[in-house]
Amino acid sequence: MNSTGPDTSGATHATATGAAPAESAPYAVDTWHGFQTFATTPAPAPPAPGEPERSMEERLAYHSAFVTVRTPAIDTLALSVRRLMLLGRYQRTTARPSLILTGPPPPGRPPPCSKSDGPATSPTRADTPPAPGNGQPAVPVAYVLVPPGASAKTLTAGFARYLGIPTTTRTTQAQLMQAVCHTYNTAGVRLVLLDEIHRLNPRTTTGAEAADLLKDLTERIGATFVYAGIDVTSTALFSGVRGAQLAARASLVETGALPARLGTRRPFTDLVADLEAALDLRRHRTGTLPRHASYLHQRTAGRIGSLARLIREAALAAVLDGTERITKTTLDGVRLDHQAETHQTPCPRRQAR
Repeated sequence: MNSTGPDTSGATHATATGAAPAESAPYAVDTWHGFQTFATTPAPAPPAPGEPERSMEERLAYHSAFVTVRTPAIDTLALSVRRLMLLGRYQRTTARPSLILTGPPPPGRPPPCSKSDGPATSPTRADTPPAPGNGQPAVPVAYVLVPPGASAKTLTAGFARYLGIPTTTRTTQAQLMQAVCHTYNTAGVRLVLLDEIHRLNPRTTTGAEAADLLKDLTERIGATFVYAGIDVTSTALFSGVRGAQLAARASLVETGALPARLGTRRPFTDLVADLEAALDLRRHRTGTLPRHASYLHQRTAGRIGSLARLIREAALAAVLDGTERITKTTLDGVRLDHQAETHQTPCPRRQAR
């Protein structure tokens, strides 16, 4: 399959071999080819009724990757991003409104980087008009990682890396900035996902330069920016004048652990049931995992990443040892991430008499 990507003139080019560079395959989602591969690869799916039984290796691979289930956080994010993209579609003079997704440290990728059918990873064609004039498919989504100790130069290089914009030691910051803005607009980028935003520290000299650069990019690139980071409200990101500017432009979506109860609903139990329904185990009894929902919530503190890891690893153990079912004993035998293993579940407060 030939891979194409915009160069600094806005035109597209094909690689000589028709394959992406080794560093961008298959997991470097901060490159156009890597993100396209991630976004277009069919997600793992449970066996369909009547489908022949899968081999052990196929089922081990399936439970290792496993499914992504929709959660309230993903639904909220998808709806918010879609509204912001519509809100800023025809905005020309100032930066479009943006969004920040934040939460406690998760053992895995945040929702913007997870497969979902919302606009966070795949904006609809109606939301992404084709790029004008170049006759090439649009590149609706860009995914950029904020590098550690981000400076203006390294951050701009991350934007350039995604679309394969060539750079040399002689390329000045101003030239690279101009090339990035021109290429992103020509390629039709409508959504920029900026991950690890908590690495940006406007209190340092280099961090302040990077924050100023980011402000300029949001004003010069015709796209909606979505930022993802860990506990950004407790970092320096919103401090000072630069932080105030960001806070004035971005809405905040906070994610966290799923509660065991939410009014009359049980969102955590519903999630457990969805994950159980996706298992490919030959002797597992449906309803076993939801019956252990309280235990699972205590083990994982309601963290979705920890829950998914627990069930995936238990499923792998069930395939390997031949039991083909998950029991409480199977779950007890799984060693989780350190955060989940050491958390303290607070006791409910007693009501005053």
